Amino acid sequence: MTDDENFEAHVKRDALRAAAADLRDRGAEGEKIAALVHRVSDLYDPDEDTDPGEIYRNMRYILQVAEQGGLDR
Repeated sequence: MTDDENFEAHVKRDALRAAAADLRDRGAEGEKIAALVHRVSDLYDPDEDTDPGEIYRNMRYILQVAEQGGLDR
């Protein structure tokens, strides 16, 4: 990855994480969307080893657990 690509990825990651932080303040649905947006930002983090499929599976599981009433059920 070139320096320009690293910079661009850094900007995208920071923008997504800032949006996620803003969404967290908007209630339960905002929390879910914030988690998704933050997880997507991991695609632009060179320290994260992830891919879109893994993010999809992770978020699908989180939403299923939430729909069923949480882990404490």
